[in-house]
Amino acid sequence: MTSRPTRRPSSAAPRPARRTPAVRPPRRPDLRLPALVEPPGWGLVPDGDYDGVEWNGDVLDEGDGGGASFLDCLLRDCGLGGTRLTRARFVDSRLEAVRGVGTQLAEATLRDVEVIDARLGGTQAHGAVLERVVVRGGKLDYLNLRGAKLKDVVFEACVLVEPDFGGASLERVAFVDCVVKGADFNKVTLKDVDLRRAAELGVASGIGGLRGAAISPDQLIDLAPALAAELGMRVLDLGE
Repeated sequence: MTSRPTRRPSSAAPRPARRTPAVRPPRRPDLRLPALVEPPGWGLVPDGDYDGVEWNGDVLDEGDGGGASFLDCLLRDCGLGGTRLTRARFVDSRLEAVRGVGTQLAEATLRDVEVIDARLGGTQAHGAVLERVVVRGGKLDYLNLRGAKLKDVVFEACVLVEPDFGGASLERVAFVDCVVKGADFNKVTLKDVDLRRAAELGVASGIGGLRGAAISPDQLIDLAPALAAELGMRVLDLGE
């Protein structure tokens, strides 16, 4: 009877188990703009189709680009006050140092987009879809993202004054070194939302909507009064 050879124990060390992050980070856009051309003579028009176009210092205030498509485009130092971009599509594009009040981006789509050093007030982006978007630097006052869908979005080193996320869906969204003042999180849906690195976090309403978000211990202390109020708790000193 032939005996089976004895199996020698493996000397290789067992591989360490891959650690799953507690909060999955957003995927950032990998934006590489091609050689760009000047805007067409007809300028910004509804349902326009723009491919590889650069607007530099153009005054687009009160313009109408509703339903337009922007692919591999750059808008730099442009005025967008009151500009209508409802249901517009921005893909593989950059908006740099744009400015204005009342820009209309309702139901717009931004995919693989960078928004750099923007100074915008009262931007209406309700119902918009943002996917792989970075908002870096600048200041956005009264940004309306009600009912919007944000996936793989980073707000970085910017100031958000009273942003409205009411009823929005946020997945893999991070706030990094940014200031958030008076945010509205009523009825939001959050998944892998990371607020821990926000330089300042102020919630005006909807504190209960932060269920599932990641916050730091210091932020928990700062938000404690709002959390107590949300739960109907009375915080009283002894003897009161």
